Amino acid sequence: MSARERRQVASDAGLSKKRVVVEAVRLADREGVGELSMRRLARALGAGAMSLYYYVASKEELLDAMIDVVFEEIELPPEETDWQSAMRRRAVSARQVLARHPWAIGLMESRTSPGPANLRHREAVTACLRRAGFPVLMATHANWLLDSYVYGFALQESSLPFDTADEFADMAKDVFLPQLPPDEFPYLNESAAVLAAAGYDPAEEFTFGLNLVLAALEPLRVPT
Repeated sequence: MSARERRQVASDAGLSKKRVVVEAVRLADREGVGELSMRRLARALGAGAMSLYYYVASKEELLDAMIDVVFEEIELPPEETDWQSAMRRRAVSARQVLARHPWAIGLMESRTSPGPANLRHREAVTACLRRAGFPVLMATHANWLLDSYVYGFALQESSLPFDTADEFADMAKDVFLPQLPPDEFPYLNESAAVLAAAGYDPAEEFTFGLNLVLAALEPLRVPT
């Protein structure tokens, strides 16, 4: 099929690059990126697989565009506040976005042809750290550390067998405690019982760890 013919087919199907990418993100959210193929995407769009190549030349180009959508959703660190508050807001936003798109966690740092939103995001993060007084190398260290924390937490959170504090309490009492006889696992038994009774919410661990990371980075900058 010629480029002109593919263009005509795409036009007839009401396609656009934005529609193709948005539908690809929806499929990945629902089924995982491993299930995404150009043929599967074309079926979801009601189009022929070949017509998609008018908008994205390859699966890799499609993934680049999908990751750019994810970066577009993450709040940039605001300029009107201190660096810790700015990076905290950015980290919290990134965690929320990755919870919506867990398939993206392992792809955020893998793209060698980053899109405009990806680059804008990285520029804003670097600018925030540099303006705060972190030298270039130290800003790079800080960026790696913060991203590793956010991505790692998002990955762990996506695999948890519970979503809320109430669900955790139920699992602690009904699932974990029966597997932890106190004579064999006294500390684990105690921890599970105390946390369940206290209404412990594992989601709060993100803020606890993030505050520690930010506090540890503070002495490493050279205030301007």
